[in-house]
Amino acid sequence: MNKAIVVIPTYNESENIEKLIKQLIEIPLQLSVLIVDDNSPDGTGEIAETLAREFSQVHVIHRSAKMGLGTAYVDGFKYALREGFDYVFEMDADFSHDPKYIPIFLEKIKDYDLVLGSRYFSGISVVNWSFYRLTLSILASKYVKMWTGMPFTDPLGGFKVFRKEVLERIELEKIVSDGYVFQMEMLFRAYTNGFRIGEIPIVFIDRGFGSSKMSRKVIFEAVYKVPAIGLGFLITRFLGRFKKR
Repeated sequence: MNKAIVVIPTYNESENIEKLIKQLIEIPLQLSVLIVDDNSPDGTGEIAETLAREFSQVHVIHRSAKMGLGTAYVDGFKYALREGFDYVFEMDADFSHDPKYIPIFLEKIKDYDLVLGSRYFSGISVVNWSFYRLTLSILASKYVKMWTGMPFTDPLGGFKVFRKEVLERIELEKIVSDGYVFQMEMLFRAYTNGFRIGEIPIVFIDRGFGSSKMSRKVIFEAVYKVPAIGLGFLITRFLGRFKKR
């Protein structure tokens, strides 16, 4: 079986991380786990390091400060490529993404290059969100689709798996977004490069422990960066065609 790794950025996830790691490595697959910790003051990184000494399939990147979701994933993806993993997952540390879907992802990606876990593929599958948060998420997805033309039901979802070829081609050094817009930008880069992208339905359960990372800064980033990324691609493509004439 091809090698797969799950990349999980963390900041103050001490209540979740040990349980999550153990659930992942108990899945009967050739699966590794990479924790990218932003120097969590609650000791998340130390817990992960202890588990890495106990289990050979657990790895940890310690970063010096809270640098953001996007750069954490980029660091994790670069590690996965250096170590020769064929499939690279991204998922949250708070159990909003259920590890039980991992085998389904790996079955689906046999026919695709990138597989998304969608909260809206078969209706709305979200638990424990307020009406405001759910409405914000649905409107944000529509906003992304309007500016990018992508057809996917959940373009901001954070539970997905890439073939290594996708990460090798989409130029990780050029990623410009952080926060939740990072999810859209990674998807958009794969989409505009012509990769095969599929979706599977998942049930998203809001975190049971810890606090949400959603903030006004994250929302503001989405408002201006989504159209910037979409328009930037169109301008680049137009200029490329113009030069060929």
